[in-house]
Amino acid sequence: MQKISPFLWFDGNAEEAVNFYASVFPYATISKILRSSKAGPGPEGHVLTVSFELEGQQFTALNGGPQFKFTEAVSFTVSCNDQAEVDYYWDCLSEGGEPRQCGWVKDRFGLFWQITPVRLIELMNDPDPDVAARVATTMMSMEKFDIARIERAAKGT
Repeated sequence: MQKISPFLWFDGNAEEAVNFYASVFPYATISKILRSSKAGPGPEGHVLTVSFELEGQQFTALNGGPQFKFTEAVSFTVSCNDQAEVDYYWDCLSEGGEPRQCGWVKDRFGLFWQITPVRLIELMNDPDPDVAARVATTMMSMEKFDIARIERAAKGT
């Protein structure tokens, strides 16, 4: 068991959200669904929590109600090795959601994701401060990241 794992609060659609995430990420499992008993809370059989794993990261989704919403204060980064991965995760997670600046996506359940090319991070850490600055400036002008455009910025072209 993982020592620390995210516990995500949904408004009655935890199972739907988990099924969606499991369809997006190739290494996903749904391990346990906890339902209400006759004693509650809520109607008998109602989904309380769903335990699941995405790419080796354990999560729990709770049907907590409308009191709390996700914000950008907590997001999940998806590290992408190439443009095909960036495109795939961006397209999947933004469907029915909302694209944001700098690779951020608010999905249709309100959860925030950062779709980030590994190459971007490498170039932002370039020992040449001019390269890093050009890459940062280019990054700030994008919604979905375009690795080829980031590479051109790094080269100064």
